[in-house]
Amino acid sequence: MRADRLLSLLLLLQNRGLMTAAGLAAELEVSVRTVYRDVEALGAAGVPVRAERGPEGGYRLVEGYRTRLTGLTDAEAGSLFLAGLPGPAGDLGLGAVLASAQLKVEAALPGELADQARRVRERFHLDAPAWFRDADPVPHLERISGAVWERRMLRTRYRRWRGEVDREVCPLGLVLKGGIWYLVALSEDVVRTYRVSRFQAVEEAGGPFTRPAGFDLAAYWAESSRRMEAALRQGTARLRLSPRGRKLLPMQFGAAGVRALREAGPPDGEGWVEVELSVESEAVATGDLLRLGTEAEVLGPPGLRRAVAGAVAVLAERYAGEEGESREGTVRPDEGRCEGR
Repeated sequence: MRADRLLSLLLLLQNRGLMTAAGLAAELEVSVRTVYRDVEALGAAGVPVRAERGPEGGYRLVEGYRTRLTGLTDAEAGSLFLAGLPGPAGDLGLGAVLASAQLKVEAALPGELADQARRVRERFHLDAPAWFRDADPVPHLERISGAVWERRMLRTRYRRWRGEVDREVCPLGLVLKGGIWYLVALSEDVVRTYRVSRFQAVEEAGGPFTRPAGFDLAAYWAESSRRMEAALRQGTARLRLSPRGRKLLPMQFGAAGVRALREAGPPDGEGWVEVELSVESEAVATGDLLRLGTEAEVLGPPGLRRAVAGAVAVLAERYAGEEGESREGTVRPDEGRCEGR
């Protein structure tokens, strides 16, 4: 963190000229005392920082001093925002550009900061995709990202649950969520979210287009995610959980499981607790809750309890016989269907 802060301080002085210690502290969100220490560290590393006293004083770099960060190309500078995501950077066609940019930044750092940067790279790694799931194939991602950057309209064919649809879209931004790429785009005066792997065809349709005034990608995504979760999780299940079930709940249900445990009742004599869990439709919730196995009991609502009990009864009947034993009225996986019955 300190290496990052020192680099930010150096670039602030280079880009803005004279700055007071209080101004630097506000920009870096640290104390004035920390700024004093950081300025001393830059000086010790060979960066020519000059202090000017008086009411109009502050810190500035010696006239003519420039870091070698200015040697970055536009593409290299932009790629640095993906420095912790080499895989996604490669998906966007920026793998080689990112590597070049990182080398230039490292070469521009004073010796002490360069050593710290190398230690960070050796000790920390971010792996964005979720466990046990192959990444989506995204053959059109590079073209889409280019259109996002250059504000060019796209003519697309997109696969929905109800079939394919042709649309012209104005791409506003890309989001990587859990290893899955999403495109946020304006179409027919409505901002929509598209899963990039579902685009069947993508070609330029003209441009550049005008971005909506004040559009904030991060704010849109946060609000969209909140609305989606609220729309999906419209029901509440009342559960009884074993001690092991309490550990499984966050793993299976994420934030909803964490919230449920936070508001759980006191454990009984066997360590079981009662919780209220936000769930999706009854059909989806039944399958989700079955993953908890014998570590959970559905107490309500009655319809969901019956649905889970019915699924358990079907499983019990299915596994009641000897291994591989066929029962009358059951179609085994290697048998065909009976036609005309």
